[in-house]
Amino acid sequence: MLTPPFLLLSLFVAGGLGKLYEDVADLPGFNYDFVIAGGGTAGNVLANRLTENPNVSVLVLEAGVSNAGILPSEVPFRLGELFAPTVWNWNYTSTPGTGLLDRVLGVSRAHFLGGCSGHNGMVYTRGAAADFDRYAQITGDQGWSWNNIYPYFLKTENWTSPADHHNTDGQYNPALHGTNGPVFTSLNGYPYTQFEQNVIATTKTLPQDWPFNLDMNSGKPLGVGYLQSTIGNGERSTSATGYLAPQYIQRPNLHVLLHSQVSKLVNSTMKNGNVSFGGIQFKYGNSLYTAKAGKEIILSAGVIGSVQILQNSGIGPQEVLSAQNVPTLLNLPSVGKNGTDHPFFSIIWTVNSTRTYEAVTRNTTAFNKAQAQWNQSKTGPLVTSPLGTHIGWKRLPTNSSAFSVHADPNPNPTAPHLEFVFVPGGQIAADGNSPSGPAGESNFMTIGVALISPVSRGSVNISSSDPFAPPLIDMGFLTNEFDVLAIRDGIADAQKFVSQPAWKGYLETLVTDLTPATLETTIRNTTDQSFHYCGTNGMSAHGASYGVVNPDFLVKGVTGLSVIDGSTLPIIPAAHTQAVVYVFAERGADLVKKRWNL
Repeated sequence: MLTPPFLLLSLFVAGGLGKLYEDVADLPGFNYDFVIAGGGTAGNVLANRLTENPNVSVLVLEAGVSNAGILPSEVPFRLGELFAPTVWNWNYTSTPGTGLLDRVLGVSRAHFLGGCSGHNGMVYTRGAAADFDRYAQITGDQGWSWNNIYPYFLKTENWTSPADHHNTDGQYNPALHGTNGPVFTSLNGYPYTQFEQNVIATTKTLPQDWPFNLDMNSGKPLGVGYLQSTIGNGERSTSATGYLAPQYIQRPNLHVLLHSQVSKLVNSTMKNGNVSFGGIQFKYGNSLYTAKAGKEIILSAGVIGSVQILQNSGIGPQEVLSAQNVPTLLNLPSVGKNGTDHPFFSIIWTVNSTRTYEAVTRNTTAFNKAQAQWNQSKTGPLVTSPLGTHIGWKRLPTNSSAFSVHADPNPNPTAPHLEFVFVPGGQIAADGNSPSGPAGESNFMTIGVALISPVSRGSVNISSSDPFAPPLIDMGFLTNEFDVLAIRDGIADAQKFVSQPAWKGYLETLVTDLTPATLETTIRNTTDQSFHYCGTNGMSAHGASYGVVNPDFLVKGVTGLSVIDGSTLPIIPAAHTQAVVYVFAERGADLVKKRWNL
């Protein structure tokens, strides 16, 4: 069933009333002020903000399909279905991971309008203030400091009541949230009462280790707080439903073309010692087309796609380009390097409760009933993300063995090293209807341990001179021993958490094998992604010997080209990355406007 905003958007497409194009033949032309590669989390922010000026024309080239009617994206609890091989997914795989005992991971990336904002876990976390102050230090631009970025969080956000309209007193701080932005945020709208009470009770018996944090989005996230998500009125809120809502997509100066995969930048020349491109080439069907930007080409194709476009265009490490017979226009060694994700390790127990995710995921009748309830009223168990009820943030102990192999990668005492996700159920498998933990009739709980200040780094590189060939994606997980030792500390923290009195009678059997003698092998065998991969076109200061973009997002050594998306994060934040990408895009839009006097 299509919800009203999606239905309206679909009508605009079908009736030709709006500017979302399914067919390149309907596009009025190929000359615009700005051409944006990618209608994802960042790209749609830019499209919206730049076309606030009616004299500015923008074309967005989106490789995927429309977001309209993709039920697993609209229904929060069904997100697991998006990770299966489908038309909604790029269906990438990683190279064998040396730190993962040569395991190959499925690298899930959104292939529809809205990008990963329509494909992620919906968790809304801003990170630590120290993250942004470090960005300011790295880039030499105080505009990236927490105090200067904070207003952009409020500008993005539209805080709303949870779907069940429960009393939220004591669960968040209203003063920290915006209420007029395009993206809805809220607390969970379906209760798991006993589990939630156990989590909060533990913060009272272990206040030094696990203090209660009223709102982790204050810039000081340490402690345990209630999960906040990009969900409004029972359904997922994305850059497409927010920034390309009907009132925006109708703008005559905003055109979005679907099914159009960018291949590379073309018609290169030299301007004042810099490379310049006269157009951006894209594929629609079996044909190639070229769009031209009178002012600027903006790459917002993400941590993988933006790297591919740059390298296919001859911008990147010369040795990588030469190996694939791509002529080097600009030897920019950092393109594709510094890839970082949060390695995620799950600990699963059986529990003495039937109020867990398994009540829905293993019972077809219950699932269908829950779906019918969502269809009718946007209430019930499907209105929440299946990623838990609370999140905890913690620093490593000062005597951690991890510090014996590497210096503290996040030394600010207000910033966490570890994240803990408290989940009243087993992990959700790709089909969205069964736990990926043990089968059977048991009910489960999970604590997910994520290392959010990893030392290991990966990379993205082209695999061929064919611009449409899948890239080589090295996640880089656990290639530095620091990360393994830090995850071990996190596992010990999780075990201490559930050893408290609140869990007596609720917690039953540990399912995950945590035998000390084989724990490192278990970690390497089972650690997975958080799907927060970022940093492959990292931002650095003007004149720095490393990095891909300057603090204003312009690509070093190139005129008229910027990259504005999650690939530009200098260091992975202590957060689920979507909120950070939104504010990078919001400030990016302001910087673009400033340099063109818009």
